[in-house]
Amino acid sequence: MRYLTAGESHGPQLTVIIEGVPAGLELAAEDINEELARRQKGYGRGRRMQIEKDQVQILSGVRHGMTLGSPITLVVVNDDYKHWTKIMGAEPLEGESAEVKRQITRPRPGHADLNGAIKYGHRDMRNVLERSSARETTVRVAAGAVAKKILSELGVQIAGHVLEIGGVQASIKFYPSVEEMKERVEASPVRCLDKEAEPLMMKMIDEAKENGDSIGGIVEVIAEGMPIGVGSYTHYDRKLDSKLAGAVMSINAFKGVEIGVGFEAARTPGSAVHDEITWNEEQGYVRKTNRAGGLEGGMTTGMPIVVRGVMKPIPTLYKPLESVDIETKQPFQASIERSDSCAVPAAGVVAESVVAWELANALVEQFGQDRMEWIHQNIEAHKKYAREF
Repeated sequence: MRYLTAGESHGPQLTVIIEGVPAGLELAAEDINEELARRQKGYGRGRRMQIEKDQVQILSGVRHGMTLGSPITLVVVNDDYKHWTKIMGAEPLEGESAEVKRQITRPRPGHADLNGAIKYGHRDMRNVLERSSARETTVRVAAGAVAKKILSELGVQIAGHVLEIGGVQASIKFYPSVEEMKERVEASPVRCLDKEAEPLMMKMIDEAKENGDSIGGIVEVIAEGMPIGVGSYTHYDRKLDSKLAGAVMSINAFKGVEIGVGFEAARTPGSAVHDEITWNEEQGYVRKTNRAGGLEGGMTTGMPIVVRGVMKPIPTLYKPLESVDIETKQPFQASIERSDSCAVPAAGVVAESVVAWELANALVEQFGQDRMEWIHQNIEAHKKYAREF
């Protein structure tokens, strides 16, 4: 499977075209809208989330609630576009227009503004920031919602939660099932499982907002039910852990990825890193621990997939950092677009989506591509084979 997104932050709409989704998958707009609503929530979100009420339109590839096997087109209209028609419209401007004054010549530190302007030759850096904006993740979450439907039908459940915000770390002694995790996380303003850490995280977000600053954090995604041996050890570009890491790193403002114990392995002896193997008649091969995060040699082990991502503080600040005007070369305070003081809870939903996409894609690729019923049959046969191996 693959998808392509298009659209600008303040353009008329965001679009994603998804190719390779098998026929016979139940899919409705409500399935996608639920995920879009989750992305817009979270303590610390800015005014844009009050303006946009993201709703998807399914324009192709689905008939009477079932996928056809043909490309799926999903569209999310930007309600705020009515205020940006002249600024972001496709039609050429004639003569001097007041909207031209909205051009940006002062790159914001931490953004794609300056690098992108140099790359594409844009003197008005709005041409860069409109596409490099995290608003694009709206339709990546839409694609992820489709992937989650595939995973659910194939017996894989996925959930995410926040481990850390602004230095406040969640203490989790026991992980609930994925289903229970979903319920508990959705009830938390910061999507945290630790009720004691939750108010401290919110306090850090409030303080950052009062100071005109922003804070980052760490999110974790867990998937249960992946069969053994999905992915490959044969080539670097077929390793599933590599694909997952790349997907998480592609999310705006993410600067690091861990799988399983991750960087902790550098400080731990091998005897306390690797997962011992057992076997029983009911389950087949099982690991005593899951320090590898469900992945060894680029393939799934049958244990839960555990992926963490580090999100830096959002670089658009109401206490702007110093920059240089590209026209005058004089120092200025960087321009301010609407911003969140913390988007870690929302970014966790995006992380779920990109992880779900890679897992669903790997299952579809390995166990058949055309029809959901065939994929399901092939996975069940593989699980039986693995138990008896």
